[in-house]
Amino acid sequence: MSRERATALLVDFDGVLRRWDPAVAAGVEREYGLTEGVLGEIAMSWGLLQPVLTGQVSHAQWMVSVADALTPAVGADRARAAVQEWQSYRGEVDPHVLAFIREVRAGGIRVGLGTNATDLLDADLATLGLTEELDVIVNSSVVGVHKPAKEYFQAACEALGMPPARVLFVDDEDRAVAGARVAGLSAHRWSGPADLRYLRAALAY
Repeated sequence: MSRERATALLVDFDGVLRRWDPAVAAGVEREYGLTEGVLGEIAMSWGLLQPVLTGQVSHAQWMVSVADALTPAVGADRARAAVQEWQSYRGEVDPHVLAFIREVRAGGIRVGLGTNATDLLDADLATLGLTEELDVIVNSSVVGVHKPAKEYFQAACEALGMPPARVLFVDDEDRAVAGARVAGLSAHRWSGPADLRYLRAALAY
């Protein structure tokens, strides 16, 4: 028997609704004499990333840790300046995804943002003009657990007011998609705007 179509949508932020231009970080690294890719490599190292995604440290503290790691290479002042310049760029909204969110909300579908994020998320949403575009925000640093944990998806479904079987989750990472399916959600791995035709068919609106 085929599964019922979903009546709520949960979308990832980075890699789905928000895009990052890699040229920005690369330009900062060249300007400050840093190794290519080092900003992301340090920031995404699990020892620094996991505490900020679960709300144990703030975004600001996380960035101090990144600057501290860069200090031996370029000195404290240049390290702090490089991180500040890098962080001043807050990404860009994917217009195709935003249009899709508006479309499904107009059709009566509740839409939640399901993201591993820091305490800067609300400010980022405001900066990008997204504050009023979503019904629910499920931020790992507020929930205290991150994707792909089952508890994260349970919290997301509760926030949406829907049972997992009626929620469609969209993410660009295989681990998050697999975790959502274990938690009972329908899940689709995002590869780009060509996926929207499938997502429309999977939602009941």
